[in-house]
Amino acid sequence: MSDYRIVAVETHDIRFPTSLELDGSDAMNPDPDYSAAYVVLRTDDGFEGHGFAFTIGRGNDVQTAAIKALEPYVIGRDAEDLGALYKEMVWDSQLRWLGPEKGVMHMAVSAVVNALWDLKAKREGKPLWLLLGEMSPEEIVELVDFSYLSDALTRDEALAILRKGAVGKAERIARLKESGYPAYTTSPGWLGYDDDKLRRLCKEALDDGFTQIKLKVGADLEDDVRRFKVAREVCGPDFPIAIDANQRWDVGAAIRWIHALSEFGPHWVEEPTSPDDVLGHATIARAIAPIKVATGEHVQNRMIFKQMLQAGSLSYLQLDSARVGGVNENIAILLLAARFGVPVCPHAGGVGLCELVQHLSMFDFVAVAGTMEGRVIEYVDHLHEHFVDPVVIEQGRYAAPSRPGFSAEMRPESIAAHSFPDGEVWRNS
Repeated sequence: MSDYRIVAVETHDIRFPTSLELDGSDAMNPDPDYSAAYVVLRTDDGFEGHGFAFTIGRGNDVQTAAIKALEPYVIGRDAEDLGALYKEMVWDSQLRWLGPEKGVMHMAVSAVVNALWDLKAKREGKPLWLLLGEMSPEEIVELVDFSYLSDALTRDEALAILRKGAVGKAERIARLKESGYPAYTTSPGWLGYDDDKLRRLCKEALDDGFTQIKLKVGADLEDDVRRFKVAREVCGPDFPIAIDANQRWDVGAAIRWIHALSEFGPHWVEEPTSPDDVLGHATIARAIAPIKVATGEHVQNRMIFKQMLQAGSLSYLQLDSARVGGVNENIAILLLAARFGVPVCPHAGGVGLCELVQHLSMFDFVAVAGTMEGRVIEYVDHLHEHFVDPVVIEQGRYAAPSRPGFSAEMRPESIAAHSFPDGEVWRNS
């Protein structure tokens, strides 16, 4: 690649008024406005890298300001050594104090890191999943910060996982291009939808070829029983239906509530309690077995994931593409999951998250886990029209992206219309 430098960092506070139709509504978040604290990196030779942190409305301006604070780390730099640049941002001693490695500042790192990867993949002319998948094991481990992980995953163990994953890589790449990656849909299950809409959307999910759906629960037990019964009537007795409490319960309440819903055979229960309660999740997992626990969308960093895996707190790991420190830290989390033999089923309920996580799961299949067994990517059917390279779902499966980049780039007209508070959508609301 020719020499180049990043010469401009542009940020946008982008918000979509999804609360008007209750899209995204759940027991903890009844009125979300799906939002993106958005960043564009521009180079002196005309390339752009796009990234964002996902929020649900108020506070998106705070998140955008945090991204702006990282500008000194990228101006004048390139996107070639992303292992070193990622670690420099994470280990800034003064900004790190705001976490460390969690919260708004860490999500800002994620937005910038993901934009850097979008830039790198565009310059290489490859979709990100393929760019990562074709890297050598040695190149991949250089991207990872193994700090605080050595009691669960060493560099040598990671190399062994990746070297094993290199066997059959070409065949798996071809398989992805041919048949994609399995998905499940949350679109029928938002808590604000009435029973008729739930029934209709469950039927549509079956017709569209999905082999799993998810229902939001946790606000009212009687409502949950009624809604689960509706879903079972449409989907049948053996169809996988997961449930998601969005952190609503204390440990004891979670156990009682899940037992009350057990007659409907939940495929998994997601976020049953606080995302920081490692031992609480482990207690719930033991008490509700054989029902499985899934969690991870609000887990703040690789260290908490490490502890959850060590404690047996989860059976499905739900990484988020834009909460931890971007692609680099998510590679560490994928390696941890492989080390413990736990399937990764990413979170994607939010603006642009489907577009991003497909690349991470496909890289996992190609180069890390080497299997799709027990794995699905979440899909929600809204806001994809705002992206230049939106996800494509074919018969309940994600089609492998072929366009260079991380699929993070929003359409300029969508950015303009939804910028807060001066965009047309918000001026007219």
